Amino acid sequence: MTPRVRQARIADLVRKRGRVTVEDLAGLFESSHETIRRDLTALAEAGAIQKVHGGAKLPRRREEGPFQERLGRNAAAKRVIAAKAARLIAPGETIFIDTGSTTLLCAEEAARIADLTVVTNSARIAAVFAEGGGEARVFLVGGSYDGDNAETVGPMAIAQVRAFHADHAILGAGALDARAGAMDVSVDEAQIARAMLEHSDRVIMLADATKFDRRAAFAVCPLGRIDHLVCDRPPEGALAQALADASVTVQ
Repeated sequence: MTPRVRQARIADLVRKRGRVTVEDLAGLFESSHETIRRDLTALAEAGAIQKVHGGAKLPRRREEGPFQERLGRNAAAKRVIAAKAARLIAPGETIFIDTGSTTLLCAEEAARIADLTVVTNSARIAAVFAEGGGEARVFLVGGSYDGDNAETVGPMAIAQVRAFHADHAILGAGALDARAGAMDVSVDEAQIARAMLEHSDRVIMLADATKFDRRAAFAVCPLGRIDHLVCDRPPEGALAQALADASVTVQ
């Protein structure tokens, strides 16, 4: 079992049980205590768990901080990204758009585009499009509701996403890595993003430069599945080369 797979399973166990011990994890995965401690360190750095003496527990909610705090973080960069992304959407198209601070700003820009059909799991994004000047048809999928993020997640939301097909999936990235692709710190949000991109013709990924060369616990997609990466400044080094090799348009 690779470290990435083991860490994803550990994070899922923490989410289900609330707390786990190094002793139990070592036995379950037939790994050394030191290996498990390294896994917990990596997951804690990604925000997926909180390390405690002898094990781990659910993180102090939220993994990325309260939504309003995230909205104000790197706000200027996110507004640049939002304006660029909105220009990729044409009147009359159908779009998926997932929950996030950058995708919310993108929604504010795109709400003026005429005759869109919008499918989202974000109550905030649904309201922006419903109140915008473009007279969008808005579908807010149902499911388990997260009040801070004002989003729906879980099997019901995923099933409803799969009932649609979109021209674009507009997704926020929690992390981008040359080898691992796009990732998220939340298993629920990663599952929603995967369902959206699986039922879309094109994927528009939004990421400010702080997300570059980072990893998180939950995979969203390889770089080759991204059609447009919209960012405030272009990546450099290995990530830039990997994006070019995957024929991703960086904007």
